Amino acid sequence: MTQVVAGAATKPPIRCWWAGNDALYIDYHDREWGLPVADDHRLFEKLCLEGFQAGLSWRTILGKREAFRETFAGFDFDRVARFTDRDIQRALLNSAIVRHRGKIESARNNAKRVRELVDEFGSFAAYVWQFEPGVESRPRRITRERLARMTVSPQSTALSNDLKRRGFSFVGPTTVYAFMQAMGLVNDHVERCAFREPAERARAAFARPRPR
Repeated sequence: MTQVVAGAATKPPIRCWWAGNDALYIDYHDREWGLPVADDHRLFEKLCLEGFQAGLSWRTILGKREAFRETFAGFDFDRVARFTDRDIQRALLNSAIVRHRGKIESARNNAKRVRELVDEFGSFAAYVWQFEPGVESRPRRITRERLARMTVSPQSTALSNDLKRRGFSFVGPTTVYAFMQAMGLVNDHVERCAFREPAERARAAFARPRPR
């Protein structure tokens, strides 16, 4: 919404088109999307929520995110990995989340797999960030038209395949690319978006986690 300051209209910043006029989307776009993340719980959360999104809109999932966090123990993968069948059934009865048995059971399964990656690499982040695309593989300009054609990448396909090999579920290459966009492994804010440069600066200053 345009704000009036001292009698003069201040135009809102230019954003990626998908943020639209939805306050929840705008806040997510401005404060989270595309900023690099090294926190294992946030990475696990996003991977789970992208799986829950399959067949739905991200707006639907975003609106239910707090309920998901409450249901899945703040996406503490150690706790989710210990979920019992009773916990699964309790989640299935929770109308505040997406009640899909396969996706709920997938969250428990994937929590166990993340625990294995932490044991192997030192952190989930250290594993994930190995798949960050090199600069040479990225488009010179990010436009709406380009993004419409770029729903997967060689790196998201490689990460998807490796996750599946390790026993993860609901991690197709499109789901994984959306995960990479959100967690800052790529900067897909479009060229004129006011948040593209801040995201790029954050990526430049970000200390990439390394396997131990």
